[in-house]
Amino acid sequence: MGQSGFEAFSDGVIAIIITITVLELKVPHDESIEALAPLTPVSLHACHKVTGPMLWANLPRLFWLSLIPFATGWMGENHFTASPSALYGVVLLMAAIAYWILQQLSITSQGRDSLPSKAVGCDWKGKASPVLYLIAIATAFWSQ
Repeated sequence: MGQSGFEAFSDGVIAIIITITVLELKVPHDESIEALAPLTPVSLHACHKVTGPMLWANLPRLFWLSLIPFATGWMGENHFTASPSALYGVVLLMAAIAYWILQQLSITSQGRDSLPSKAVGCDWKGKASPVLYLIAIATAFWSQ
């Protein structure tokens, strides 16, 4: 297996780990196979309806997320130099903005008392992340 095959395998494994983390699978207290049965339908179904604007807002989010492996690879290949590191920050910033837009559309369509609204809460991380990404982008050039 070459380097690119190893990287692809690693990316796949990491994607699976992230998926499992997002699904919040809880470890059963029983050792039997039957104890796994209640875990099968676990997923996040907080939105009861999906609107057209939500579908359109999801496309840019998926686009920016699809660029993460490229930006990560370019940054690693060039030993974290300024331009690749800044591009990585831009990709993360744009993905965060796209996610925020989708999140707001979801809350709007479901209502302020909905599960998505309660899950988001005050969203201090969502508000701080873009600011930190902007600082990181600027720091990429300043620290070189």
